[in-house]
Amino acid sequence: MGRNTRRRPTGARRATSAAVALILGGGGLVAVNVYASATESGAGDPQGANVLSAGAATIDCPDIGDELTTVPEAAKGDVDKELALLDQQIAEAYQQLQAKADQMQQNGDSDADAIMNPLKEKRTESIGRIVAAIDGAGERPDGLDDLAACELRSSGNQSGGGENGGQGEDGQGGAGQAQGGAAGQGDQQGGGAPAGNGPVAADFADIKSVQPNVQKPQPQDNASRGEFATSCGVNANGLFNSDNVIVAPGVTNGAHHFHDYVGNQSNNAFASDGDLAKADTSCQDEGDKSSYYWPVVRLQNGTREKDADAAGGGTEGNAGEIVTPKQVTLDFVGSPRSKVTAMPRLLRIITGDAKAFVNGNTNANASWSCTGFEDRQLKDKYPVCPQGSDVVRTFKFQSCWDGANIDSANHRAHVAFADAEGNCPGGFKAIPQLVQRIVYDIDAPSLQDGGRTSPLFAVDSFPEQLHKPVTDHGDFINVFDEGLMNDMVDCINAGRKCGAGAGAEEPQDPSQSAEPPNPSEEAPNPSEEAPNPSEEAPNPSEEAPDPSEEAPNPSEEPTEQPAPTADDPSDGNEGSAPGDDGGGQTEEPSDDAPSTEPAGDKESPVDVEPKADVTASHDTADHGQSAEVGTPAQTAPAAGSDPSAASQTEPQAVGGLAETGANLWPAAIGGICVVAGIVLLRRIRRSAM
Repeated sequence: MGRNTRRRPTGARRATSAAVALILGGGGLVAVNVYASATESGAGDPQGANVLSAGAATIDCPDIGDELTTVPEAAKGDVDKELALLDQQIAEAYQQLQAKADQMQQNGDSDADAIMNPLKEKRTESIGRIVAAIDGAGERPDGLDDLAACELRSSGNQSGGGENGGQGEDGQGGAGQAQGGAAGQGDQQGGGAPAGNGPVAADFADIKSVQPNVQKPQPQDNASRGEFATSCGVNANGLFNSDNVIVAPGVTNGAHHFHDYVGNQSNNAFASDGDLAKADTSCQDEGDKSSYYWPVVRLQNGTREKDADAAGGGTEGNAGEIVTPKQVTLDFVGSPRSKVTAMPRLLRIITGDAKAFVNGNTNANASWSCTGFEDRQLKDKYPVCPQGSDVVRTFKFQSCWDGANIDSANHRAHVAFADAEGNCPGGFKAIPQLVQRIVYDIDAPSLQDGGRTSPLFAVDSFPEQLHKPVTDHGDFINVFDEGLMNDMVDCINAGRKCGAGAGAEEPQDPSQSAEPPNPSEEAPNPSEEAPNPSEEAPNPSEEAPDPSEEAPNPSEEPTEQPAPTADDPSDGNEGSAPGDDGGGQTEEPSDDAPSTEPAGDKESPVDVEPKADVTASHDTADHGQSAEVGTPAQTAPAAGSDPSAASQTEPQAVGGLAETGANLWPAAIGGICVVAGIVLLRRIRRSAM
């Protein structure tokens, strides 16, 4: 959204032999060190040849919305529409810039002038209408007229270029060749990236080259240490739009890029507070109808999605295959310095800045990492993860509230981040902090060939923001029931872990797949595959005299009882087997010799699975989204059970029981002979007496 607006000098001329660019300042074009070209004549060129290479330019305009800290309620509707129109004007100008890139290499200033001068005129008119709307309902804002002019600036996508700075830069300096053509049209790079629109290889960094950089403040005695987790799925039902009801209410395609939505199912540009309050939800707990949304991630693989020819999609440079998250966790955590207070209903929060590439990093807040490496976070690079590790994007939302407003004119002033020690600014109250973690199963891109072998990936963005990772952002509207919100606060302040999502989403180990095999489904059933000695072995009661009257008590004999072991799959396993119908020889040792059961063997794999299915079936019945909510429920261990129990059981069960049963035959026959011998000896003794 916003930034600290830069006041740009006009009329200054700066040039280098390596690069030249164009800036529109105060109505005139001036040369600045931005663009490079192999055909450029260098510093010796008296004209400072203004050569535009395809994909090298983007448009940088002051963010008017960030300057509006207060807007009278009566003027809000008109102001919101004009702010959305300003975004539309920039998008259209950027598309013209892309379309004329090749032509500009020949004509330079004149073609740039044909794009930038009309843009300034349109912005001047929109700013005038904003000033008039506010002036008619309150105090007239000053200084907005000076922010009409925009700059052309380097995209960082030109050959050999790349944004400097940020973690993980080493070894990633070579950007892929940016190619010509309009956004979403013409040749494509990486097999699917819009030509000249990004991303490029320089937007990525190997996560293993990043040093650990996560720091956490030490909690004080009055800290609120609890966590409340809500579970709302992964948008497996594909709820997308390019609206933004917070920033551009009432404006279709106000975001110019597509969002994933989870939670509230009625969020679009025209949703009123009443619409949000009565909507369906994808959350397990229907008391949470909050809206959680973020830009989609796409693989730049040439796939034509349904929005390929739509505004906000392919026509604005957002192309490629939309990736459904593998996992989404939504956790609300406490403050290291104080107790938290309840969020007001319908509170709006935006974290990150969708325009950070041109606005600067002041409000950039999203982080990128990989599973197994989450102590290393990137702000301005996408991560290249090692094999077996998944891409992770994390949003930490503002955790301090002004105590009065559910929104503000720039959508930031009413909330704030705590400082490095966890303290809120003066006059602000600590509220539960939303921590949003989104995991994607994405293969590492092949940077050496620009993503042709393994595609690059990127978030959707405003066209002129070029899909840079620093532009990532998240949006939240609180539509919790009041009672559930109070439960959340009590839970966090008491230091507990609560909520429908508590324990349902386990951290992903890089070596694990999304859905580990279920032992109860994949392991052979011992009762079906192993020979049953009670059916096939000779019965001692038929072939020898009945030992029940004359044989010694088995409990007094040191001999083992092999028959129950062959039928009891708990031997060498965690948990008893499914389908154990309690045949005579199986039941007897469990009663007479309980010590043969392994200690702690309380629950079978089959006993674990129905606990997960309860959650999955609940969601399926309520929302019809078993794919997104059922998966975590099936993979998570049951409460109170050993998370590794399933993985320990499976390798021991597969292929072992049939062999064990076969090896028990000699022992069973030997036992029969021993019993028969004892009976025979006793009869001989009686005869001798």
